[in-house]
Amino acid sequence: MHPEAPKGHFSQSAKQTLVATQKGGNTAGAYEAKTHLSELLEKVGAGEEITITKHGAPAAKLAPLKKEASPKERVAAIERIQKLATGLSLRGLKLKDLIREGRR
Repeated sequence: MHPEAPKGHFSQSAKQTLVATQKGGNTAGAYEAKTHLSELLEKVGAGEEITITKHGAPAAKLAPLKKEASPKERVAAIERIQKLATGLSLRGLKLKDLIREGRR
């Protein structure tokens, strides 16, 4: 709400931003984001990403935190890495020599 607007009334741009956000839009002006942060956080919690704009230009993004990988997902990632490593070799080089060379 802008200082000149009566309490409980929104500027036309604020109304447009809120309507766009409420209809599934993914942008909000900085002022509207500040005054309606809890509503935006609910949307982010539901998986939406919201771009915060300042004077019409993108300035920040509200996005859900990435969830931690489950034990099953970790095991699958390790298996993929091991599969990629199959058949790779140092072609006669010793790991100890490579480490020593890298420290020079």
